Amino acid sequence: MTEYIIPANSKKGQLLFNLFRPIDLWILVIGGIATLILFFVFGKGGIFLTVASLIPIAIALILVYPVANYHNVLVFLQEIFLFYMSQRQFSWKGWCIRSGTETEQGR
Repeated sequence: MTEYIIPANSKKGQLLFNLFRPIDLWILVIGGIATLILFFVFGKGGIFLTVASLIPIAIALILVYPVANYHNVLVFLQEIFLFYMSQRQFSWKGWCIRSGTETEQGR
């Protein structure tokens, strides 16, 4: 039997700059553009307006930050959303329930 050794970083070769998916780059670009626009609009408005201008890029950086066992925070949040929004039906079949027909139960 032949065994193939797959390098641990084989998935990273499919990413842009070995780190980003295309949607991640778009999030960063849009956050950066929004921050620049806010800087031009508010100008020298003080520390509060400067911090408010940095909020879009801060959110973008948080979303594309890598997380263990997930690609990044955005993927983690998507998985949480899908988990809680998917309809799950659990049918209980314990040791005392009879399910199926009588022929399956040996009668």
